Amino acid sequence: MTNTSPFGEVFLVLTITFAALADPTRLAIVTRLSRGEATMGELAAPHQVTAPAMTKHVGVLVDAGVVTRRKVGRTVVCTLRPDALTEVQAWLGDLTAYWNSTIDRLEDLLQGSKDEH
Repeated sequence: MTNTSPFGEVFLVLTITFAALADPTRLAIVTRLSRGEATMGELAAPHQVTAPAMTKHVGVLVDAGVVTRRKVGRTVVCTLRPDALTEVQAWLGDLTAYWNSTIDRLEDLLQGSKDEH
């Protein structure tokens, strides 16, 4: 992966991952794969999409590093990568910590203002 982001590799990974997850069908695929591997047919069934459309959706997830696929005979089996969302989880954790700290400081400021009056 070429680092073309002015914010660094992590932001590039986050951008690619979020773009892949932005489609409702792909998000549903990831949700399904979080329960275990599935064939392309199993993934396509609830979405009423063609085989080529499902191949494209899974391809986007593979390119983003979220899903792997392998052939077993004539069947393609897809698996969610265990570390696929590590960067997303870490970024969300940092963002949560920032907002919790900001809210705590605001509460302290408001409490101090209230105590003065």
